[in-house]
Amino acid sequence: MRKGVSGFVREPRTIILIILIVISLAAISTLGIPQGLDLKGGSIIQLQLEKPVDPATMNTITSVLDKRLNIFGVKDVKVRASGSQNVIIEIAGVNPEEVTRIVGAPGKFEAKIDNKTVLTGADIVSVQSPIIQGNQWQVPFRISTDGAKRFAKAAEGKAGAPVDMYLDDRLITSPTISPDVAAGKPVTDVAITGTESTKESAELKAKEVETLLKSGSLPVKVKIVGVSSVSAELGGEFTKGAIIAGLLAVIAIIIILVARYRTPILVLPIFFTTLAELILILGVAAIIRWNIDLAAIAGILAAIGTGVDDQIIMTDEVLSGEKVKRRRRRFRIREAFFIIFASAGTLIAAMLPLAYVGFSRGATGIGMLAGFAFTTVLGVLIGVFITRPVYAKFMEYII
Repeated sequence: MRKGVSGFVREPRTIILIILIVISLAAISTLGIPQGLDLKGGSIIQLQLEKPVDPATMNTITSVLDKRLNIFGVKDVKVRASGSQNVIIEIAGVNPEEVTRIVGAPGKFEAKIDNKTVLTGADIVSVQSPIIQGNQWQVPFRISTDGAKRFAKAAEGKAGAPVDMYLDDRLITSPTISPDVAAGKPVTDVAITGTESTKESAELKAKEVETLLKSGSLPVKVKIVGVSSVSAELGGEFTKGAIIAGLLAVIAIIIILVARYRTPILVLPIFFTTLAELILILGVAAIIRWNIDLAAIAGILAAIGTGVDDQIIMTDEVLSGEKVKRRRRRFRIREAFFIIFASAGTLIAAMLPLAYVGFSRGATGIGMLAGFAFTTVLGVLIGVFITRPVYAKFMEYII
């Protein structure tokens, strides 16, 4: 028995599994497990474009929106295309009112002198952090040399005249032309200023302007057609329900195994292998920042259930050949793995179309199932190529 245990522990696959478990636990403890809307609370914002667009334009739109939300400071955000005319935005842990103005704004910047456009968003080279003084705000930015020359030419001889700065056709500020610029001297450093009723409002407005200037304009107009929210309290209830469902699943598995094998040397290894699969799945989710929501939890349970079935198949094959030679037992394990690989291939083949449709449709009804499909496939692959071969080695050495 001791010789079998030492041989099993020295197996390369066993060592690799232990290393991967340690890495996964470290990732979970340091990075945390990303939680989706179902568990953390948040919002789903549905945008509709003014007209259908081609895939390249849609990629530009989703990139601009994703950049805006990241600049604005929103974390755990997913921006997905839904068809050719809709965009779905998932935001975890954020009130939708805080970001609807950001995602729904075209982001078009114009500076006009005598009602003639002299600068646009294309002339902006960089945007600095906002400056807040009381309830007054300022967003400095730098324009290109060509833009500065064009601006100076339009401002020549017009000292004291207003420069109307518009954002999405709304007049934001109207600074006056300085004598230096009116004399034809190009200036690349410009600023948008404004005054709000409170310091908090000034900070929010400045951040909004900074975000729109940095992210650029959208190629087409968009409008918000739907906003749905999941409160943090409801997310907490979902979390409790998910934990209860997981515990019930574990208890059911243990009861079935005890009833079938009636010995700890067979029951405990299956349980620990299942626990290892769970740790590896959550570790991968923590590393790649894959949100765990209710659909993903369902996928984890499906993968774990498949793993237990596979281990029962291997155990039964070995026990049925317990009285035959060791070579024959290895052959039986290979037979079991043939069944396991065939089953895994069938399951993955069934999940891939669901995952494709889900990712292509975004976070609409069927799109939510992409999390289920991805997590199920991930769990099956981890089991087939990592944990179940180690369990097979355990059966070979110990049983």
